[in-house]
Amino acid sequence: MKLGELLRSGDWKNEKHVPVIEAPDSVQADQPVEIGVSIGADNPHPNTAEHHIRWIKLLFQPTEGFTFELADIQLAGHGEGLKGGHEGPVYTDPFAKVTVRLKESGTLIALSYCNIHGLWENSKAIAVNAD
Repeated sequence: MKLGELLRSGDWKNEKHVPVIEAPDSVQADQPVEIGVSIGADNPHPNTAEHHIRWIKLLFQPTEGFTFELADIQLAGHGEGLKGGHEGPVYTDPFAKVTVRLKESGTLIALSYCNIHGLWENSKAIAVNAD
């Protein structure tokens, strides 16, 4: 079995597990650009001790060459606490922003892991303008 066979995708407007990538369609070469990644943008994903997003990864696949990891976001606050599974003092929402500088066009790829429903993916092309 290959990893790609385990990845699920879908329409992020209807499926609460699909990572949503917020980035411009094009950027200037080597200039800082903020990229947002969230899970459940229009359809919130639960964040409980029993059902939560554990991590999000952001990758970049240039037009040529191999894939680069841009960010590895670990989400560890799911309401656990001394009094029980939903009595804790903190929750971590499945959302992150990363600032990167790209020198080549390619594809942003986001992966997420739900502790019950497994691995999910989404991608977004991004063009880099030299001037």
